[in-house]
Amino acid sequence: MASDSNRTHDADSTGESEQVDDRRDETLQRIVDRTPTRLGVGRAGPRPTTASLLEFRADHGLARDAVHSRVDEGLVDDLELVTLRTRVADTNQYLARPDLGRELADESLETLRTECEHAPDVQLIVSDGLSSTAVEANVPELLAVLRDGLADRGIDVGTPVFVEYGRVDVMDAIGEELEADCCLNLVGERPGLRTAESLSAYLVYGPERGLPTAKKSVISNIHDGGLPPVEAGAELVDLVAEMLEREASGIDLRDDDREFTT
Repeated sequence: MASDSNRTHDADSTGESEQVDDRRDETLQRIVDRTPTRLGVGRAGPRPTTASLLEFRADHGLARDAVHSRVDEGLVDDLELVTLRTRVADTNQYLARPDLGRELADESLETLRTECEHAPDVQLIVSDGLSSTAVEANVPELLAVLRDGLADRGIDVGTPVFVEYGRVDVMDAIGEELEADCCLNLVGERPGLRTAESLSAYLVYGPERGLPTAKKSVISNIHDGGLPPVEAGAELVDLVAEMLEREASGIDLRDDDREFTT
């Protein structure tokens, strides 16, 4: 028969173990609350729980819809954007041939040359990219901030355009054709399984075909759950002004004088 001291020791150990488990649960919950990453979802045997599986499939469906749907033409008209199209024929080709999304179709090249302002300080571009949902959710608010902010700085903004099936580097072709000082391309990013509304803004000074990615600047994760569109617009106005003043973008814009230690 166990002695009273042994029973007391066992009870204390059990209490301490429960406290440790409670602290672990609280720590995990704090982590889960601070990140959209799928953590602590649990499992049923070797499989995810029903709730986790259904949530995953719903988010995956939203991501697929964002890639395969098209931006509403009414929105493009409301934003007063000139519509252009790349050499891509459809979504499947867009996914398989990134190179075709970097060049405008011949008809769109002619539209660009005849309907858009030549040699602006900055050329604004909206591209559906990999998420039409991101464009529709963020561009209306963001574009308004950009237009007002750049006008207040006295920066000449070219004729804003919308590019269907556009890749990031389509701004190189557009900027080169128009001889713009710099280009800003708002692109719908590849959807994640927590949001399909993430937009990125890519910028380049002295655009020309074939410029490496290192020569370009970017502000990413623009959406209500990340960097809100209004704040992104203000940051982009400052960045465009800096690019024009220093005549540089990407790694040429910022001097990295940090000292790395081990």
